[in-house]
Amino acid sequence: MTASLPTCDGAFFDFSERTKLRITGSDRLRFLNGQITNDVRKATESTAIEACVLNAKGKFNAHLFLSAAPDCFWIDADPELREALRTRLERYVIAADVQIEDVTDRLSIFHVLSRAAPDVNGSRRIVSTRRFAETGWDVCTDSAFHDAISRRLSSMLHFFDAASAEIFRIEYGIPRWGRELTEEIIPIEANLEERTVDYEKGCYIGQEVISRIKMSGQTNKRLCGLISLHDAALLPGMKLACASDKGKEAGWVTSAARSERFGKEIALGYVKRGFNTPGANLDALASKDSGAVVSTPVELVPLPFR
Repeated sequence: MTASLPTCDGAFFDFSERTKLRITGSDRLRFLNGQITNDVRKATESTAIEACVLNAKGKFNAHLFLSAAPDCFWIDADPELREALRTRLERYVIAADVQIEDVTDRLSIFHVLSRAAPDVNGSRRIVSTRRFAETGWDVCTDSAFHDAISRRLSSMLHFFDAASAEIFRIEYGIPRWGRELTEEIIPIEANLEERTVDYEKGCYIGQEVISRIKMSGQTNKRLCGLISLHDAALLPGMKLACASDKGKEAGWVTSAARSERFGKEIALGYVKRGFNTPGANLDALASKDSGAVVSTPVELVPLPFR
């Protein structure tokens, strides 16, 4: 189902393939607060926080969501991070009472967009989580009940498959691991500062870089929205150039889609400082097999798309 994308109420997504970790041990709060950009103390049994795991240069190791339980913390992250995230966290468990358990195959996650928490019998937890532009609800259950919960949600809500979820994500300017989020990106460049960074909490790996960028107020590049002016398709990997400045390289496209909701070809991309003013025009460049370069004019717009 790809038409009529959701705005807020009445949709759900299946995020069961995401990496899931269970963090236990008496030092778990102190340990995690030294690893992530947000304040772990904000996470509760009913509310998840969004956070980043960084290296010493302030660049991404992972992007995740975290919620609490009386005896543990629950983390979920993109499927591609299953091995890397656990390895990264375990590297810093030094003389601390912390255990990190991979529970990916044992748990399922459905995300519901609705104003009120869904009434779903058989779920292990229902957690308020902001995965898109507005807060939704994660319905967490044992994998054995995946199909039953899916049928229950389908009886109440519209299901949106992975292709629809991808379009919805792009429309709302939500960065994704492997596209907008890589080990070369700093959270502020991806517009994640407000959602993932707490400047009042204690130290964490990469904090000095993040604080320095906040003080300067400048980044080398920013994640922007792009609209194809001639309705030609845009593609990830396209280079962005400034036609008015002798074709100077200005950035690159990270994700692209046809938005039926807006009736336009849209994309997300990183645009360098000096070129990323809303309303600016750039050229998206693609090379053909013949060696010819095709240029598609695009306009920069604020995110989310409107």
